[in-house]
Amino acid sequence: MMTFLPESDRQYLANKDYTYEEITEGSRKGLIFSKFPLPNQKYDVSEVDLLILLPNGYPDIVPDMFYLEPAVKLVQGNRPPRATEARQQFNGRSWQRWSRHEREWRRGVDGIWTMLKRVEHALEVAA
Repeated sequence: MMTFLPESDRQYLANKDYTYEEITEGSRKGLIFSKFPLPNQKYDVSEVDLLILLPNGYPDIVPDMFYLEPAVKLVQGNRPPRATEARQQFNGRSWQRWSRHEREWRRGVDGIWTMLKRVEHALEVAA
């Protein structure tokens, strides 16, 4: 299988038992995590597929934003979380874009584990 992930990322994901696919679409590279669990009773579904698009130059350059499918709503208020209105097409699917921008990235230190922690945090604090 062709892989674009650095060895350290692949090892981390294997050790944590993540189910994921590496997808290339044109010049875009994405990781799709199947059945990614959401915080308990916060959203209208308990798991989603999570897409992280990796920028050219990754792992030296920070990934920006993340995407969920299906689109989720907060149970409280029955509405989408803030800054999730836009959609992104990738791999024949329409993804809910979570507009969350991180500038801090430590070259040679951070990796997919950093991005997954940021996703988990964003999902916990979303309002």
